[in-house]
Amino acid sequence: MVFMAGRKRSLGTELRVPFETMVRAASGWLSARTSRIFPTQQDRALGTAHGLAKSTGSCAAPGWLSAQEPADTPAAAAAGGTYHVPVFPAEIAAWMDAGPDQLILDGTLGGGGHSEIFLQAGARVLGIDRDPEALAHARVRLAGFGARFATWEGNFSRLREIPEIAQGERADGLLLDLGVSSRQLDSPARGFSFMRDGPLDMRMGPSSPQTAAEVVNHWAEADLVRVLFEFGEEPKARRIAAAIVKQRLIRPFATTSELATCIETTVGRHGRTHPATRSFQAIRMAVNEELESLAAALAMVPSVLKPGGRLLIITFHSLEDRLVKRFLRHRSAALLDDPGWPEPRPNPDCQFQLLARKAITPGAAEISLNPRARSAKLRVARLLDPQP
Repeated sequence: MVFMAGRKRSLGTELRVPFETMVRAASGWLSARTSRIFPTQQDRALGTAHGLAKSTGSCAAPGWLSAQEPADTPAAAAAGGTYHVPVFPAEIAAWMDAGPDQLILDGTLGGGGHSEIFLQAGARVLGIDRDPEALAHARVRLAGFGARFATWEGNFSRLREIPEIAQGERADGLLLDLGVSSRQLDSPARGFSFMRDGPLDMRMGPSSPQTAAEVVNHWAEADLVRVLFEFGEEPKARRIAAAIVKQRLIRPFATTSELATCIETTVGRHGRTHPATRSFQAIRMAVNEELESLAAALAMVPSVLKPGGRLLIITFHSLEDRLVKRFLRHRSAALLDDPGWPEPRPNPDCQFQLLARKAITPGAAEISLNPRARSAKLRVARLLDPQP
């Protein structure tokens, strides 16, 4: 299987790298080039992130909310922040162990909940997000921390383009909280959820090159099958893809309810889980090229962190977690072994120490307060000093 990118193109022509290559934990597995990463705009100076509305208006679908700060953002921020409930708050605080004179990169700023934890510990925090709405909210919510909090608008797959990092500064910690924020899921205009009718958008940022409508209405049936099966683990992927192609010939899909209804009519509804759940997840991952962005970010972590710097990654999907697990397992192994070798050999890619050998999962108390945390997994590692 190869990763899909771009409509009306042959399968895999954008990525150039088979998906199996991306996730294989072999020596140098991330050295292959990744495909086009989404265009972003960066701040002129640290902490002065600006929106993309002026330069990306042509690609913003109707109802896109990220080009302007929502009316309730200041009130929500002042009330303590209801934009998004951060997962693993206690665990993140303990494992990052942030403190004064440290620089922490929050690679997925969202509502700023994790950044607030690091700021309260005295650290400087740079919040990174491709969603201007999230950045606007967090700047209001965390304004009280002054110059210790700054933002940068862009995809975390482009960490090395942050001005301070590009100029040689290295971070003491990096957090990646993958997936979609509660605010994005709950906003009908963003088109992430079939629970609320809205445009088929699903972009995490307005600069993303394609929308869900473009994927659903223009991708070849075979590409849709692979996306639904591989990213959504949808066993009825062929039936759903065939129904989508048949329906779009009559009338192109424009809203989330139209797509959800098509899927439900095709496969029926059994049990409490909506039959469109896996399909919506798969299409979202394809639209935002989530696995590609993650692979690119992992590849550059050693050049972004200081020796001893901590890497914390929260995943919500088995493919994401498998990618992170295999990367850290290989990059933390001092020795490599093979049945054909007389003895194990030093691993030239060993760069990390696993601080928690297994994934950390949320407790019952957290799940009861935040049901969306139930599928979360946290993996933690420390960057080693380079070998002399």
